[in-house]
Amino acid sequence: MIREDVRNVAIIAHVDHGKTTLVDELLKQSGVFRENQEVAERVMDSNDIERERGITILSKNTAVVYKNTKINIIDTPGHADFGGEVERVLKMVNGVILVVDAFEGAMPQTKFVLRKALELELPVIVCINKIDRPEARPTEVIDEILELFIELDANEEQLDCPFVYASAKAGHAVLDLNDMPEDMEPLFETIIKYIPAPEGDPDADVQMLVSTIDYNEYVGRIGVGKIDNGTLRVNQDAVIVNAHEPDKSQKVKISKLYEFDGLNKVEVKEATVGAIVAVSGISDIHIGDTICSPENPEAIPFQKISEPTISMQFMVNDSPLAGQEGKFVTSRHLRDRLFKELNTDVSLRVEETETTESYKVSGRGELHLSVLIENMRREGFEFAVSKAEVIYKEDENGKKLEPMEQVFIDVPEEFSGSVIEKLSQRKGELQNMAPGQGGYTRLEFSIPSRGLIGYRGEFMTDTKGNGILNSVFAGYGPFKGEIQYRKQGSLIAFENGEAITYGLFNAQERGTLFIGPGEKVYAGMVIGQTGRAEDIEVNVCKKKQLTNTRASGSDEALKLTPKKILSLEQSLEFIDTDELLEITPENLRIRKKILDPTLRKRAAMRK
Repeated sequence: MIREDVRNVAIIAHVDHGKTTLVDELLKQSGVFRENQEVAERVMDSNDIERERGITILSKNTAVVYKNTKINIIDTPGHADFGGEVERVLKMVNGVILVVDAFEGAMPQTKFVLRKALELELPVIVCINKIDRPEARPTEVIDEILELFIELDANEEQLDCPFVYASAKAGHAVLDLNDMPEDMEPLFETIIKYIPAPEGDPDADVQMLVSTIDYNEYVGRIGVGKIDNGTLRVNQDAVIVNAHEPDKSQKVKISKLYEFDGLNKVEVKEATVGAIVAVSGISDIHIGDTICSPENPEAIPFQKISEPTISMQFMVNDSPLAGQEGKFVTSRHLRDRLFKELNTDVSLRVEETETTESYKVSGRGELHLSVLIENMRREGFEFAVSKAEVIYKEDENGKKLEPMEQVFIDVPEEFSGSVIEKLSQRKGELQNMAPGQGGYTRLEFSIPSRGLIGYRGEFMTDTKGNGILNSVFAGYGPFKGEIQYRKQGSLIAFENGEAITYGLFNAQERGTLFIGPGEKVYAGMVIGQTGRAEDIEVNVCKKKQLTNTRASGSDEALKLTPKKILSLEQSLEFIDTDELLEITPENLRIRKKILDPTLRKRAAMRK
């Protein structure tokens, strides 16, 4: 049976090419919102961090109805760190809309997501977005996309894909650049025409692959997926099996079933072939599980989720200021929160260590882990993290392998020299250099993942904020040797107390300060950065000795240089391997792992 009244489509693209804004418009123009309803921009980016940073972190499901056809739409993330989300949701759909910026053209992540779609033999609609940008070049971008299709070995059918030109922000799409734009109808029509309707046998035994996990405080884990065969009903007995775990066979009962309607989940009594549904009431449901009938339990094959490449230690805060600012400070709080995160984030790994005070957390990249840290901080957690380290592997001969990245950089010509020099020091190999758009140079590097740790902030400084850096994980390669992360040492506080203007005034001659007067400090806390390679201890709590003699001019007001305020990302990039970042809802403090100066020197000498 073919379900002509349903279409399942995913929107894929490089970061910032306008996927979420496009979904907004499709929702608005299909009548999901009332006439007078106030709607936030990028309504699909529901969590605070997504809204602030303008990025999508979790894939989201929504559905619109156009001319009696229900279109299930999945908005996916564009960042490489959340690539695991994209890989999975493509199993739920029958086609994809590839969104490409009319000025930037095909970018690294465009290639990554398109490759995944072509491997699954999904039909592609190419949507050239932002055609109203002043510097848009849609005709050249079409050639770039077709070259990309050829490079990725697309078949004849995939090469013959339709092109739609849109401005998601203005809310219109056209099939020909000479047409007068009105609304999104041409895109809706193209979806109905080119995305195949889902097929399956409604009378066969039920089969549904869980591709995404949602989590809700009240009902627990919610499995989301597409029904491939059969009909799923409330109170039906079922069995959960998994293609990667042949021994798994768990009897369950379907207690609640939902379909998507606009931004809401609507309870239904039953759903059949081709429907994307959410199932709640199964506490131990995982991505890759197949819900099927007890009479014929057959698992649907599913690609394994990509392994994490980077890890950090999350530990209980044990600094002299511990427990003063956070609501959740104990190891039990930390453990429960990290394991709760595994309910929704499948690319994350949490491992217990020899001590109960510390947990090894692994993810797909620095951004992936920093989003988790920021979420926990906002919830009132207080803890410390170590510098990010890559996860090594060994080949069959026992040789050390490390994760490698393919890096694409667009910079104004005058900065390309310093970028090449910096990345070469970090074991990067320049593979290609070509003139890009608008006086920019496109550089392509192969570099170990650890070579990028702590580089993005430096890159922005070196290119005066004009550079664009994109990276894609490129598998494991031979270990490239040691990399020196940081050339400058730290300024370290000498004693516990409060920073005084007089002490800071003397300390600022030694380097750049991260703190101002009146801030609490403790011995071993990093309060700034020196211009030299070694660490320097300074006393910022030092008061001026009062004497009877006064000299004219020497008691004038002390002028302090404004402190350098580090964001969470900058702090994570700055810390060295012998330092920790103390995170509380109110402050970020960098500190040495060993606070006592004598013990610290001994440890350094042993090294």
